[in-house]
Amino acid sequence: MKKNQHIKTSLLPFSWLYGLVVSVRNKLFDWNIFKQKQYPEVSVICVGNLTVGGTGKTPHIEYLVELLKPRYKVAVLSRGYKRQSSGFILADEQSSCMEIGDEPFQIKRKYPEIMVAVDKNRQNGIERLMKLPENIRPEVILLDDGFQHRWVKPSYTIVLSDYNRPIYEDTLLPAGRLRETIGSLTRANIVLVTKCPKDMKPIDMRIASNSFKLFPYQSLMFTTTTYGQLTPLDGNCKALALPELVGKEVLLVTGIASPDPLVKKLSEFSTKVKHLAFADHHNFIENDLETIAEQFSELTENKRMIVVTEKDAVRLSSLNLPEEIKPFIYYIPIKVVFLNEEENLLFNKKILNHVRKNSRDSKLHKAESI
Repeated sequence: MKKNQHIKTSLLPFSWLYGLVVSVRNKLFDWNIFKQKQYPEVSVICVGNLTVGGTGKTPHIEYLVELLKPRYKVAVLSRGYKRQSSGFILADEQSSCMEIGDEPFQIKRKYPEIMVAVDKNRQNGIERLMKLPENIRPEVILLDDGFQHRWVKPSYTIVLSDYNRPIYEDTLLPAGRLRETIGSLTRANIVLVTKCPKDMKPIDMRIASNSFKLFPYQSLMFTTTTYGQLTPLDGNCKALALPELVGKEVLLVTGIASPDPLVKKLSEFSTKVKHLAFADHHNFIENDLETIAEQFSELTENKRMIVVTEKDAVRLSSLNLPEEIKPFIYYIPIKVVFLNEEENLLFNKKILNHVRKNSRDSKLHKAESI
């Protein structure tokens, strides 16, 4: 602990330098020296965060997709982190995880009826989507991890903050995990505290609310994560409820930023959870499969299974999995749930009202431009 504190302290001068650069960049946008582009003809909803690492952007994007797709034509635009391609790609049923990235691939696989596109240049990505034929042109674009991409000015912004790593207690990179200062939250319409304990007390919510120091035009809300059934990668096997882990030995394989909540959840049911952790967005290779098979073989036969995250299942499914482990691999889907039903209804209302108003304004804008 002391060693980590010493390293953090030694990095603080670099954090101050980084903070100066970020502050100057943000001011150039705020003063309109760097020109942001707005898109009045479409609702652009940004979902982002202030930190590096996982805050739960993908399940929150999926929540918004579920909310909006029955009413509007929805597109998700992502950078496509760690994809082995470049430029703008509009995903289709032939797109691979390597081509568009694991998170966009997961979203497209779950929601084939919506548009999913990747482009590092978000302006170009939006403009390419808006050039699609009118019958499929999106009415809402969900901008995945776009908070720092200031060349685009979203029509609405949602910022996520991990309950377990409060941004108001964090430091700028490289000493901490902040990509910009907490003052940047002024650009957010809604701040969501994610991964909260289900039994979070009202006093803890008030403490968080006071710590964020939001303005009256902003809303602070709290979400948690729920886990679905264990779903087999092998279609010939049946799904399992979490209580069926009792008496099982689990090899948990993760390539995500924050695996601890999942370790804790599985440990509620299985007395033996062996965790094999890889880096976030890890691209699995054949040597990794050998390591997984080797560690799996050390567990008790007839009691053992492998559990992976939904995101890791996307990457693993593209590989030639060894037959000795394939039937034993299950992934666990996650969903976002609001802690408070009133907040849930308010969140839905704010998003739908914004898109509805923006849709009316965009039709007016279109009529005026004719």
